[in-house]
Amino acid sequence: MDFKQVLTNRKSIKSFSNQEIPEHKIYSLLEAARLAPSWGNNQCWRILIVKDKETKEKVAATIDSRNSAKDAIFEAPVLLIVCAVPDSSAEIDGKEYYLVDSGIVMEHMVLAASNEGLGSCWIGEFDELKIKTLLRIPGEFRVVALSAIGYSDESPDTEKRLPINEWTFRDQWGRYLQ
Repeated sequence: MDFKQVLTNRKSIKSFSNQEIPEHKIYSLLEAARLAPSWGNNQCWRILIVKDKETKEKVAATIDSRNSAKDAIFEAPVLLIVCAVPDSSAEIDGKEYYLVDSGIVMEHMVLAASNEGLGSCWIGEFDELKIKTLLRIPGEFRVVALSAIGYSDESPDTEKRLPINEWTFRDQWGRYLQ
């Protein structure tokens, strides 16, 4: 698949088939993560792969029932959890780069999932302390994001996107790109 197709095909999938994901596809996602850039190349992130149904159900229980992504966790055959050590990255002018590093690594994985014909749902709302306790994640790590991964059982419409000239400026703020 060419890169534009990968980007176009990537959608937030919340309904998955129960078809198992071959290990080579999971490793493809991990290889994409391995190649992700990070501040100072410190690679402050770690990835937890959860396949156990009971564990996924417990993780799903940490998510507010109003979050439509909750069911995706136990429907999907794989749950990826991105954790990071803030002290292994940088904080510059109040910006915590472990969050950027983690966002990049997650984006690499969800794009790789799209390339492999898999759906993903990036989840950012959860009870971090409960997840850390449940999965025995060490104290110095922050749980940054989750993603359900699997074969899509739905075909959502493409979300409407703003035109480039509505959010891009040239040379100075307010001078919109024409």
